[in-house]
Amino acid sequence: MPTELLTSASTETAGARIGGDTVDGTPHDIPDPATGQRLATVGWVTGDIARRAASVAAAAFREWADTPPRQRAAALRAIAADLRSHTETLAATISAESGKRLAEAVGEVGFSAQYFEWFADAATMPGDGGFVTAQRRFTTTRRPVGVVAAVSPWNFPLSIPARKVAPALAAGCTVVQKASELTPLTSLAFTEICERHLPAGVVNVVVGAGEELTSALVDSPDIAAVTFTGSTPVGILVAQRAMRSMTRITMELGGKGPFIVTAEADPAAALDALLIAKFRNNGASCIAANNVFVHESLYRDFVAELRTRVTALVTGHPADEGTDIGPMLRAAHAERLEDLVARAAADGCPVDRSEISTGDGYYVAPTLVEAVADTPLWHEEIFGPVCAIRPYTSEDAVVTEVNGWNTGLGGYVMSADPERAAQLADRLDIGIVGVNNGAPNTPEVPFGGFGLAGLGREGGLSGLLEFTEEKTVSFAR
Repeated sequence: MPTELLTSASTETAGARIGGDTVDGTPHDIPDPATGQRLATVGWVTGDIARRAASVAAAAFREWADTPPRQRAAALRAIAADLRSHTETLAATISAESGKRLAEAVGEVGFSAQYFEWFADAATMPGDGGFVTAQRRFTTTRRPVGVVAAVSPWNFPLSIPARKVAPALAAGCTVVQKASELTPLTSLAFTEICERHLPAGVVNVVVGAGEELTSALVDSPDIAAVTFTGSTPVGILVAQRAMRSMTRITMELGGKGPFIVTAEADPAAALDALLIAKFRNNGASCIAANNVFVHESLYRDFVAELRTRVTALVTGHPADEGTDIGPMLRAAHAERLEDLVARAAADGCPVDRSEISTGDGYYVAPTLVEAVADTPLWHEEIFGPVCAIRPYTSEDAVVTEVNGWNTGLGGYVMSADPERAAQLADRLDIGIVGVNNGAPNTPEVPFGGFGLAGLGREGGLSGLLEFTEEKTVSFAR
């Protein structure tokens, strides 16, 4: 590992990497979600340091933009290989600071490497175009926009930054990452791995108070584009701020993923998919199954089997092989979920929970709530190991409710009839829909939301084009 970021109570890190150099910051402790004890100490830098990072990235931009696409692609492939070679240590860091199960953290490293491999291929794809009329000959070219500010959340501390940094680099842009101050160790290590294969200043990272650093970057005249993942309310504020200077924005925001089990579904297959879609990453995923709709003809048997499986899930330390669900990131996250579950029970909703075997850390028991009464749990993005479910009679009513949320990021349709499934998926105003699977995303396809779930797309060739400007030259004939 470049800085040997082995997480322990004695780990101390700087607050930024700018132009290949370390910048110290004000020390802040990071708790271990599994124990509540101090895990590490990381420096926080100020908005002035973020602006300096943007200036350094701007100075590095022209050289990187002029680098031939095949050379940029080679650098991205080298980063992917380096990520894979550090899988064990990176996964341990991800797991320790986020509470993610170690096996899932290993998968996240591989998924992050896939983004670099895919965008290495995509770097050579966007080509010049042309069009001819009787009076004119036109050429169209794409050029990198400039410096990209990549603002990332805590729940996927490696793969979400990779999903932003890789396409920006492939397009010829330079980057300043605003790492999540809640899970900064992974981003700092990731940046140092990138630095080994890139000119100085092409990738930089800053850690600190989210609002201060994000505002400093958005306001910087050196920043040409912002790619942000986070909550819808914060994303709206960032977008409004960016529009003051017409800075380009890509927004991946909150979602309320519907999981619809139709009358034609295979219940066993639907249960398997639901357990993945709901409980992976301890339930803290932007496209997690949030509201489960089960056709009334299947509901009773489906709920009975789901109750058995949810209450059998094992909560424990994320490094233990037998753990199904790790801790929440912070105590406040666990308290919020406990409040929602308690309110649902008070509202008359049946609640079933597994056992918690540890008294330490920020754990929430895997929980099944039959939201047969109106309760706040049904209306919020849950973001944890609590499954809200209710029966439905009318497919039209489900579509009307889901589209009425105006937060269409991810969703799921379970049906043994492929044509019916495709028709229902098409009716949903949702960016990515998994049909008979609980993990629909991959680097090769566009990812983003409808309505309040975001703007623009990450992944696929669309994700690269977000960081380019198209230029047309018209020649007289």
